[in-house]
Amino acid sequence: MEFEGLIAIVTGGASGIGAAVTAVLEARGAKVAVLDLAPEQAATGTVRVRCDVSDDESVRAAVELTAQRLGGIDIVVNNAGVGAQGSVESNNDDEWHRVFDVNVLGMVRVSRAALPYLRRSEHASVVNTCSVAATAGLPQRALYSATKGAVLSLTLAMAADHVREGVRVNCVSPGTADTPWVERLLASATDPAEERAALEARQPLGRLITADEVAAAVAYLASPLASSTTGTVLAVDGGMQGLRLRPST
Repeated sequence: MEFEGLIAIVTGGASGIGAAVTAVLEARGAKVAVLDLAPEQAATGTVRVRCDVSDDESVRAAVELTAQRLGGIDIVVNNAGVGAQGSVESNNDDEWHRVFDVNVLGMVRVSRAALPYLRRSEHASVVNTCSVAATAGLPQRALYSATKGAVLSLTLAMAADHVREGVRVNCVSPGTADTPWVERLLASATDPAEERAALEARQPLGRLITADEVAAAVAYLASPLASSTTGTVLAVDGGMQGLRLRPST
């Protein structure tokens, strides 16, 4: 119960990885506010706040409401994001702006609004959801990869900026996870079973990552037990980034 008495915000916390993060933080004693476009889909009993991370006014209102209702903010999990497919030719300028607005500027807006509260906390922590796409060249993921590369760099810069204020900043870097977005991706494939097998095969463990596995890593980074961990990228990718196995025979 290392989160007993601590207050957390989880953006995009109504489904997928965000919902798993919310569950593990609450199970370990935190009070959690889910900030989401569809907060009504969050687990019963969770504090639900509608928030559009692409709108600064919406973010500031949601963060202020959370701090007032729960008595402050100790932890921010910047998890809200959208996917994108294709090469550099596949998406027009509007789509590039939209995905960057959610995946990168969304984290900026939420962190910026929460920092005044985080500075008052004795256990302040920010955890950003990055991706193996930030560090491994994946086909047909140009736009998505660019945003996650920005998230990685943003995490390190924020960690440097705020370490002396007592605010730790880290990110978790999942491989391909078994989430609703990936399920939609598979459903749109010509052969969903073949596509799933290909995604599983490129991760040395031979399977997709689970949302609970990512949530456990987020909980570690957010925890007061990790008080000396900042500016860290924690990979939960089944060995995808670091391992180079020989072909199976």
